[in-house]
Amino acid sequence: MEDNQNIRTNSLKAWFLAARPKTLSGAAVPVMIGIVFALKDTGWNDFQLLPATLCLLFAFIMQIDSNFINDYFDCLHGNDDAETRLGPKRACSEGWITLKAMRIGLIITTTIGCIIGLPLIYFGGLEMIVVGILCVLFAFLYTTKLSYLGLGDLLVLVFFGIVPVCITYYVIMPEPLQMITPEVFFASIACGLIIDTLLIVNNYRDRENDKRDGKMTLVVRIGEKNTELLYLILGIAGVTIICSILIAEAIDSQNVIPHLLVGILYAVYIDLHIKTWKKMKEINHGKQLNEVLGENARNMFFFGIITVICILKIWLY
Repeated sequence: MEDNQNIRTNSLKAWFLAARPKTLSGAAVPVMIGIVFALKDTGWNDFQLLPATLCLLFAFIMQIDSNFINDYFDCLHGNDDAETRLGPKRACSEGWITLKAMRIGLIITTTIGCIIGLPLIYFGGLEMIVVGILCVLFAFLYTTKLSYLGLGDLLVLVFFGIVPVCITYYVIMPEPLQMITPEVFFASIACGLIIDTLLIVNNYRDRENDKRDGKMTLVVRIGEKNTELLYLILGIAGVTIICSILIAEAIDSQNVIPHLLVGILYAVYIDLHIKTWKKMKEINHGKQLNEVLGENARNMFFFGIITVICILKIWLY
């Protein structure tokens, strides 16, 4: 981990660490899935690159914005005590970034997010304003209120699954074809379940500190053993849903190769997920669970990549 002495207050390095670049894969995966579903349904000739790019940039900047919000308010609430914190160090609590500077940073990132998202009104209509407002609003509500009520997992399902996958697909599609198909909706559910495994591991690691601080996450509410079972189920359920969608698509293509590809690649994911689950149970508590967090991030990104590959392969056939 970084030492305070090596990081100047409010330096570029401090802001880079506060942005938590490793978390950007969680923002990228659902948008990638929405993009490839749109590509499959439009083909290259009608595919709109600009809204696809804007959706990806918006997801990235909102993830950074959420990280800044989390850093700022957790420091304000005293939840990032350096002595008891098990996760990676946080910029405000470590003194890398002052609270005043972080407030300015929040204003800047939120503004940039709004600027990036504004052109999507042209592609998706005025309802995109509502979507943007909800993304910003719940980015703040998650850290300040909803995570304390155990609603963080629901927000992940909505804002890292349903919203980014479905809205990305919707704005890329040509206007006469703008609708959310059942396969895209269920794929968004699968994506949200897979990404929620990351939050589950994070809250599993922090369960004792969260309980002490009155932060009643889902993990705190259901307990250690039920959380371990839930983690296993989420990964398997997500893969089951996406496999059902893709195998149905592959059957329509009347080619055996996509069938085999879907089965083999998702079997690899399930194997990785089960190994990570076993490691989580074995370690059980403490800073070593950060290793599990890293493995889970890898698994999650692998899920996104293989989903993209399978959709494109089925489309090409």
